[in-house]
Amino acid sequence: MTLKGWRLILNRVLFIPQRYVLGILGLFALANSFTMRVCLSMTITQMVVHTPPSEHIIGETCPDTSASSNHTIGNATIIYAGRERYDWSEATQGFLLSAFYYGYVLTHLPGGILAEKFGGKWTVGVGLLCTSLATILTPWAVSFGGATGLFIIRVIEGAGEGPVTPGFVLLLARWVPPSERSTFGAMIFGGAQIGNIFGPYISGLLLANGGDWANVFYVFGTLGVLWFLFWIILCYSTPNTHPFICDEERDYLNGNITASGLHKKLNPVPFKAILRSRPLWVLVMAAIGHDWGYFTMITDLPKYFSDVLKFNIKETGLMSALPYIAMYIFSFVFASLCDLCIKKKWHSIGTGRKIYTTLSSSVPAVFIILASYSGCNRLAAVALFVASMAFMGGFYSSVKINAMDIAPNYAGTCSAFVNGIAAISGIITPYLVGLLTPDQTIEQWRIAFWTVFAVLVGTNIVYVIWGSGEQQWWDDVDKFGYPSNWKHGPLAKRTPALNTEKKVVYPKHDHSPVTID
Repeated sequence: MTLKGWRLILNRVLFIPQRYVLGILGLFALANSFTMRVCLSMTITQMVVHTPPSEHIIGETCPDTSASSNHTIGNATIIYAGRERYDWSEATQGFLLSAFYYGYVLTHLPGGILAEKFGGKWTVGVGLLCTSLATILTPWAVSFGGATGLFIIRVIEGAGEGPVTPGFVLLLARWVPPSERSTFGAMIFGGAQIGNIFGPYISGLLLANGGDWANVFYVFGTLGVLWFLFWIILCYSTPNTHPFICDEERDYLNGNITASGLHKKLNPVPFKAILRSRPLWVLVMAAIGHDWGYFTMITDLPKYFSDVLKFNIKETGLMSALPYIAMYIFSFVFASLCDLCIKKKWHSIGTGRKIYTTLSSSVPAVFIILASYSGCNRLAAVALFVASMAFMGGFYSSVKINAMDIAPNYAGTCSAFVNGIAAISGIITPYLVGLLTPDQTIEQWRIAFWTVFAVLVGTNIVYVIWGSGEQQWWDDVDKFGYPSNWKHGPLAKRTPALNTEKKVVYPKHDHSPVTID
């Protein structure tokens, strides 16, 4: 199809290939989704009233060396100017920080189904638009309903983001040839760390010097709405539905993606085999372990910097961003090293996944514990937390992509299954940390970090023993057949079309053949 009019103008203005436009806007999508996800972790430190305890705290606390006007004298309650602040306990704050993941878990798996039915464009776009609007309405929800209102609006935000990852998996499958998927995967999903970097940092700037905490929600929610406007105009679910893609790129994508088998008609998802698959459940456990540590960091690390180490809010934003800068950089280092070793056959795929799962689980666990024993030494604590998150970058070379190893044909379903269950960690960890740290002492936080250590190391050991990098038999029964110990009946097969031939008819007044589908 020859481009004309506005289609030709847009194609010329967007001089890069349209799949790169999708990749760039996908990066901004993930970045914006994570800024909206983590912004409450910073903002809640300025939403609550910091009242000195009436009883003596048993345990070590760090001195507050800032010259902020937020100091108190004796047992007097701090007086704040500006927007109302709330007397929420640490347990309540933990409950509110976990609210996002209630909605996120519920819509993760349905998101893949919606993407298949309505297209990745609208699943991702509408989901993030809902999250953006809910983010803008957050200050109103808090003013109207207090903690209950904040909990409800955060659940809505999480529900909007649940379909984002499955939607982008589908978009990558339909837009990106196999030879380019590593690049596009890093480009788009690396946006999560960009969000983790700029979310806390920008929040710190907006909250510094007594800034209104509502501005954080207004800014990130508005950026999400603006992103949506660009998304619906410039991005489409498939190359064939794109109105201003050039013929050369469309033909290239159709040829390469079809030739790679992405449009092969598969049998129904073999759920009864999947649910009995040991490698998949071991992968679920490894993902739970990683998410337990990761969500504790992204949700509670700003509180640790602010309430324990006594950084001011601007410093907290900067310190909270540093670990994710390290994780973003090292994720590419580990990915390149893992791919090189596999190509050189220095180790197998399965061995590589176990190596980098260990690097992204047990090694960070050690650094987290060392940070908890650094006491009030700010420099040592920050350096150790940065080191722990740097090694978590190995996650993208191991657990994150292992579903494609064991089930390449059903990787979307298996990824949604694994990620959806693992995301329950986001519900548990903030509330648990709130329960374990009522007085914000170093000893209480040390217990919380030992919990993280136990989960990370325990799930890592299970994965090293029983994890796999081999394609499972149920992923391609025609190729592997049934194992000898399978006693649960045959897996469902796709019903072949009754008549796939095209009939040719000849109209009365035209000798040109016409096909009827």
